[in-house]
Amino acid sequence: MLEIVGDDAVHRVEGLPGESAPVGLTLALGRLRTLGVSGLRVALPVPGHPLGLSGPPEFNARAMDAEEAVVCHGAAFGLVPEVYEAGPDGDVHVEVVWQVLSVREAPPADVPSLGEAERELAEALRDATEVLSRLDVAASGPVAEAAIDAYRARAERGREVLAPGYPPRAVRVLELAQRVGLLVSLAYENGHGGAVSSAEMGARAEALRPVERVARRALVAAYNSVVEERERGVR
Repeated sequence: MLEIVGDDAVHRVEGLPGESAPVGLTLALGRLRTLGVSGLRVALPVPGHPLGLSGPPEFNARAMDAEEAVVCHGAAFGLVPEVYEAGPDGDVHVEVVWQVLSVREAPPADVPSLGEAERELAEALRDATEVLSRLDVAASGPVAEAAIDAYRARAERGREVLAPGYPPRAVRVLELAQRVGLLVSLAYENGHGGAVSSAEMGARAEALRPVERVARRALVAAYNSVVEERERGVR
């Protein structure tokens, strides 16, 4: 099952079969197990790219709005988070309500294998770096370097990017996808750099868009690799 890690947010699950009110995560995960769920897949869809989804339209639409969802393996359920702020001034906390919906039992959309994801990341990063460097808009400078150093420091503190039992390739793919995603974010945040013309800014966006898409596909492939291997009978 998926390990849900966060800060001090309060998580509840609503719409769970057999429950008339929202319940906590521990009870919800246990109930899902009794309903036949043996694993959870991550979906990271955005408009125009239903990554990790399998339908029906109602579930896909809500997942698209949230730009994330969880799809159960072993039973036709999916969960979509809704994030709220609650509490009086000075004591506001975050609440996440996971809505349980029916899903279509079908292969998730556009999720690559780990091998495909690793190759795509390398190719996309190389192509984008070439274009961004030519336009003088690649993420660089002290702000970008500080962000990258902070990312490395977090990784070096023994942070486990995946739970024990994942294949080593999944860890490599996830770490590379996270780094690529960071570089894309920094390239956006650092402004237009030398890309002063509309044509150059368009070329920059065109260079970043496929890299961002590949990074999201790789994240999903890495997170879902244990379930995918179980389906193929590897585990």
